[in-house]
Amino acid sequence: MSTELLPPAQPTFVLRGHSAQVHAVHFIQGNTRLLSADAEGWLVSWNLASKRPVAVWRAHGNAVLGIGSWGQDRVITHGRDNKLAVWQLGMRDEEAIGKTLPVDKPSSTTPQPWLLHMLTVNTLNFCSFAMCLDGMPQPYTVHTAIKARKHPPPILIAVPNTMDSGGIDIYQLPSETRAAVIHAERDITTGMVMALGIHTESTKLQVIAGYESGHTMVFVQSDPGAQFQRLYCAQSHTQPILSMAILPGHDCYLTSSADAIIAKHPLPAAPGIWKTELKPFKVIQTKHSGQQGLQVRSDGRIFATAGWDARLRVYSAKTMKELAVLKWHKVGCYTTAFAEIGNCFLTKVEDGGPVKQEAIEDPDEKTAVRISAVTTVQQRREAKAQSTHWLAAGSKDGKISLWDIY
Repeated sequence: MSTELLPPAQPTFVLRGHSAQVHAVHFIQGNTRLLSADAEGWLVSWNLASKRPVAVWRAHGNAVLGIGSWGQDRVITHGRDNKLAVWQLGMRDEEAIGKTLPVDKPSSTTPQPWLLHMLTVNTLNFCSFAMCLDGMPQPYTVHTAIKARKHPPPILIAVPNTMDSGGIDIYQLPSETRAAVIHAERDITTGMVMALGIHTESTKLQVIAGYESGHTMVFVQSDPGAQFQRLYCAQSHTQPILSMAILPGHDCYLTSSADAIIAKHPLPAAPGIWKTELKPFKVIQTKHSGQQGLQVRSDGRIFATAGWDARLRVYSAKTMKELAVLKWHKVGCYTTAFAEIGNCFLTKVEDGGPVKQEAIEDPDEKTAVRISAVTTVQQRREAKAQSTHWLAAGSKDGKISLWDIY
């Protein structure tokens, strides 16, 4: 039996184009595009089939803290210029937007996507926003699919409070109104909010916060307008919490911090029958401090972190054992993102090529749209890019590495 070690894993692709640190990456449009944002406020949308930029614009006057997507063609950006913006960015919109990469010093008048919403928010904390649907998601039907394409469902946005850095503001879009406020805890010294998570089920709203003190808390609002109750509080970390992620089952969440600990916590939805204090499910000492950008893959099986030591680490979500250490960048990494698993349906045709098929009927227009891709080289490349289990990482060196693992 051979005892030779396998060679170190290498990224499948490296995207170069930012001249500043990459702070956020996010897959959109069924894994056909990857968004990246940097410390100077620039955003780049990359075509994952060609690995080329298809839209470049300066979304903020300062560093971008986070990126999200809303529906099929809306992108949310959160910058250190105290702005949270919603942009119209569908594939048709890309034609009118500049494509000169930040490293090539594009003009300050580069065309931007259509700006749909703008909120003034607190960014003193370096804490990115969290988002979720406002209310119970509707079951997937032909009618809801057509409706969502035309009018995305309302969403809730959680950000640090404007006046109190230990509190939390919750906004509703598209109304741009502040829906709720969670005030800072007075009985516990937590410091600033450093990371946020939010989840809603029917009328019940759960908000998760990670603090500068290493505490994490879960607040639950049972009905709209009701007071939030703190149902969970733990201090598994000795340093500020840097990132967190809710698992797809919505029964627990993960936290990482400036120390070397990663913890898995319960996510209570209502006060327990028994007066027993909830505790973390599991706390692991990784011996690697400064792991941030924690993200869980959509199937809930693995999660990844970006490290100050320039390494990406992949863990089992169930056992929390380290599965892989990915080393390519020479300087620290800040952010990770997984492509969604199972959202691209491919079938095989007789000649062995993939065909993406989708049949949609609009009940209002009584028309049917059928998309059937011809198996050209370009379309095979696009199908492969969509179905690959990508892990993307952004680094201090301005580069984005793309890994195909697990």
